Amino acid sequence: MSGAVDLSGLKERADAQRQQAQRPAAPAGDTAGGAPSGTGVVDVTEESFETEVLARSTRQLVVVDLWAEWCEPCKQLSPVLESLAGRSSGRWMLAKVDVDANPRIAQAFRVQSIPMVVAIAQGQPVAAFNGVRSEAEISSWIEEILGQVGDALPGVDVGESEPEPEDPQMVSAAEQLDQGDFEGALAAYRAIAEADPTNIEAASAARNLEFVLRAQAHDPAIVDNAAPADLDAQLAAADVLLLAQQPDAAFDRIIEVIKVTAGDDRTRARTRLLELFELFDPAEPFVMSARRKLATALY
Repeated sequence: MSGAVDLSGLKERADAQRQQAQRPAAPAGDTAGGAPSGTGVVDVTEESFETEVLARSTRQLVVVDLWAEWCEPCKQLSPVLESLAGRSSGRWMLAKVDVDANPRIAQAFRVQSIPMVVAIAQGQPVAAFNGVRSEAEISSWIEEILGQVGDALPGVDVGESEPEPEDPQMVSAAEQLDQGDFEGALAAYRAIAEADPTNIEAASAARNLEFVLRAQAHDPAIVDNAAPADLDAQLAAADVLLLAQQPDAAFDRIIEVIKVTAGDDRTRARTRLLELFELFDPAEPFVMSARRKLATALY
């Protein structure tokens, strides 16, 4: 990502504001009103961005979490990032940015959808992703970045670290899945997600299994045979299309139903469509396109 976004304007703005206030720059270890030191997490504003992100990134990898209060996927992702940062032993720092309160930071990163996570090293973005990812995926992503840039960051020890122990419940659920016990695996993943709402990997696995089991139960011929006014048949047809890797056709099928229904039927169709959206990264082009079509159909 280096060169894809220009962060110099944020640094200049922070410098000007500090001079105007006639106060020195915050010390390197200062959290500038964010999370307490030692947590591995700091809340960042436009004023503290230069110190807490750009300057810090010359010594330590900084992972920027761009979020907002209204963003439901952000509420799933942020606790996972915070937990990983707290257990990182200082190998990297999490900088949280509320995009609504700090629009210039969002503009600098060219944010189009949130959550968005950007890794910063030596004052430059080096990697990024959008949407919700599992703890294992994020951990692997960070380790890969540290392996690439660690030598350039004096505060980072990229030596081998002890692998985190696997969750025995997740291991058991995965084994059931591998053995073909889909119902048992689904029940296990549901139980894990209910007991630990921050376990987005279990929640995601449960959603995917629920969909696959439901879709496989439909007769594939329903795609051609579904009566236009039969809501259940149309929803089943959408499941079959999505299972066949045709998300655009599946989403359009439900959106057409939404256009011609009202009351409880329209609510059911809309709810099912939103559930199908959750099976994908919200930044996927076909999801974003379908969301725009849904908004048009509703309003």
